[in-house]
Amino acid sequence: MRSVADTHPLIRFAEGPAGRRPALVGSGLDVWEVISVVREDNGDEEEAAAYLEISVDLVVAAVAYYNAHKLEIDDWIELNARESDAAYAAWLAGHAADD
Repeated sequence: MRSVADTHPLIRFAEGPAGRRPALVGSGLDVWEVISVVREDNGDEEEAAAYLEISVDLVVAAVAYYNAHKLEIDDWIELNARESDAAYAAWLAGHAADD
């Protein structure tokens, strides 16, 4: 059986409060972050690379990992969207209390 390192050599795993997540080697970016930007750029990998200030090869690696692990990455995207929405709602509530 091939390992992730064999099939996706530009992917490593990072540990954090939310758990173990796939990230791009040497970039500080998680795969879910790159995929979110690729989606915002309508699938344009070069545009995403320019926006993220990383090589196109890293974006291509993230897309390849995503294609092999869609449910995992979609779960990360959804989790982060919920967290962002909750943080924004808390911020709004805090400002409403100041009024």
